Parts: sequence; C-alpha cells; structure tokens
Amino acid sequence: MTIGFSFRTVASRSAVTRAALACSAVCAAGLLAAAQSPATALADAVPGAPRPATPPRSSLDQPGTQVRPRPGAPDVPEDVSALSWLVADARTGDILAAHNAHRRLPPASTLKTLFALTVLPTLPGSTLHTVRERELEGIGAGSSMVGVAEGITYRVADLWRGVFLNSGNDAVHVLASMNGGWTSTAAQMQAKARSLGADDTRVVSPDGYDTPGQVSSAFDLAVFGRDGLRNPDFARYCSTAEAMFPGLAGTSYGIQNTNRLLTGANGVERYPGLIGVKNGYTTNAGNTLVAAAKHGGRTLVVTVMNPQAGGGLTVYEEARSLLDWGFAAAGEVDPVGTLPEAPAAPPAGPSAPAQPAPRPGRAAGPGSAAGPGSAAGPAATARPQHSARPTAAASSQDEGLDWSGAAEIAGAAVLGAAGVALGLRLKAARSGRG
Repeated sequence: MTIGFSFRTVASRSAVTRAALACSAVCAAGLLAAAQSPATALADAVPGAPRPATPPRSSLDQPGTQVRPRPGAPDVPEDVSALSWLVADARTGDILAAHNAHRRLPPASTLKTLFALTVLPTLPGSTLHTVRERELEGIGAGSSMVGVAEGITYRVADLWRGVFLNSGNDAVHVLASMNGGWTSTAAQMQAKARSLGADDTRVVSPDGYDTPGQVSSAFDLAVFGRDGLRNPDFARYCSTAEAMFPGLAGTSYGIQNTNRLLTGANGVERYPGLIGVKNGYTTNAGNTLVAAAKHGGRTLVVTVMNPQAGGGLTVYEEARSLLDWGFAAAGEVDPVGTLPEAPAAPPAGPSAPAQPAPRPGRAAGPGSAAGPGSAAGPAATARPQHSARPTAAASSQDEGLDWSGAAEIAGAAVLGAAGVALGLRLKAARSGRG
C-alpha cells in the first residue's frame, strides 16, 4: 500500500501554511515598527497620548538677547553688559537665554577648557615627567604662570592643577609637549571642537594667549564646559579651590583657584553650589568666564565674555545674576536652542589617526588682534590643600531597542510561524493518510 497525500490535502496544507506565514509576517513587522521607536509605540498604545514634540527652531543666530518666556517668567537681568553670554541646562543642553551667542571673540584662558578636553584622556594623572628647558620656550610675555621649573619631576596631576587653578601657561606648554607638541595639540583641539559641534572656535595658541585669528563664542565655551563636567578628572580639577604645588628642592607651596565665584577671594562672594569651570583674562579678550553651579537636581552652565561695565570683577557678578535668573526661570521659559551632544568617538591624542580638515564655521564676528596676555590670578597663598567636591552633570538618555534586538524579535516570529505551519502540516498529513 502506498501512503501519500491527496491533491485536496496538499492544497489545503499549502493554503494553511501560507496563511500562517502571512499572519506571522504581519506580527513581525509590527514588532519591528515598535522596536524602532519606543516613544512612538507608547504614544500609539495610549489613546490621546501626546507624541514627542519637535524642538522649537533655534534663534541663536539672531543678534541681541534671545529668550522665550512663558507668562509669569522672571525677566532676564538688564544689567549684564557682556558682549556675549549664554545660560544653559547642563543635563538637557537646553539654552534658556543667550545674547549674541555665536559672536566670535577672543576667549583668553577659557580656551583651556578645550585644551583639557583634548589632552586629559591621553595623559594619566599618575604619570611622572621631568621638565626640560625647551618645553618652557615660547611662553608669551605677561602670561599667567604657576611656577613650573626645568629639572623638576612633576606628576601630570600636578600640572593639571596648575592649569585649572593658576591658569598656568607654563603647565600648558609642558603638557602640550608631552601630547605631541604645540602645533599638533592646536590641530587636535581644532578637530575636537568640530567634533563637538563648536564651529565658532579657531585654535591658534592652546593656552588661550592673545593670537591673531584665535576666537571662540559663548555657545562654544558652554559646549566645552558642559562636556568637561562629564569627565570626572575635568570636574575634579575645575572645582578644586586650593592645592599644594611642587617647588624646588622637594618643597611645595600653595596655589589658589583664580575663579572668585569658587573661592570667594578679592571681595567676591562665593556662589552657593558652584562647581567651577574656568575664568580668563587677556588684553584683547577682556574678562571671560565659564561657570557651572548646581541647585537641587539642576545644573546650569553660564558663559560670559568681555563685560563692558565696571572693573575686572564684573564678570563674576554678571555670571551670578545669570545663574540666579537661570535657576528662577527653570520651567518658566522655552529653550531658544540646544547645545549639541558629544559624539561617542575615541579621544584625540598623539597616536590618534589624522582628523579630517575642519569645515568652515558661521560668519565671523569681531576677531582679535595681536596683543600681550596678562596674568589672571592673585598671588599664590600657602594654605592647606582643600578641594571643592566636583559634581558632574548627569547625561540622561533612554536607550531603546536597537536593530540587533529587532532582528531577534523578527527571528523569533519567523521561527514561531514555521512551528505553527509544521504543526498544521503534520495534522493535515495524519488526517489524509489511507
């Protein structure tokens, strides 16, 4: 006796199998669509749930003060005389208000924030280095110095404290030499700025010394400050108020951070919750400042470039006013723009592959002319070491299902469909035997 399937049984089995596969394909497609956008899937699952809103268009390319207050929001301080300033939420990157945010101006030592972002990852703090004479050559006249001396062996961490606390151009020169040289470091910094979306910055002198053509903006400096706070080493150094620095013959001496909002020096009241970041001064740049502070669960980054009123301490009082306003206005204003997120890319360094040539930035504002730099800080004081506790701005990002997860879902759906089809086929076969 021959065992087989009748024509009717085969046709029936084929139809059932096609139907099962078609059903499973529809299910798999639905699962793939849900996997691509968790937010969209949630909105579709709940009737009437709002879909993710499109961020408002940035108004930062427009001149003057940009702010989008809601009813009852506090007024932006009117007494801020800086040529350019910006207030942003460090966690979200939302810019609460800004004035001439992309105006290109000399940055002075606030450019050291970009120097640190570029070089910190390549030089471990525990590394020991004996300074050579040639590493201290070419330091600009009138530069701020921490007192690095030829023949002394320093830990890299000591040199970084010299950069952040005393704004020491001598420490920058040594670290740049260790990083591959002055010109190479400037090129790496330029590439780093472009990778962060900081298109207003042009790097000529890594220490921020007045050099023709060297410019940045309040927007770019806020990008550097925000990204720096995510690096634990950067956050620790920029929030250190006082430290001891190695001297001759095994001695050491005290150095103090020149950021008066952090230390409360020179009659400037310390700002509560201040994390730090970096201040600067040169003849052409005037006074510049990147400051970050935390109140409750919110961290703000403020940049102030070249106040036109008052004396050398005005930059701190104007930053104070903007921080106060920013904390009061949180939730009461709509963002006028957003700071870009840092890409997940290997850090620049001496052994890093060559970076592509930077693309042109926005239309240039006033540039800088050659001129001498000048010291930015008070005399060093021999006080015990004390460090303010750094607070890094947390990055909150929801991680949805990626395509590898989606592929697993699709594969499971297909296997399930095949199993169903096989079961139906066996059932049909049993019923058709004779």
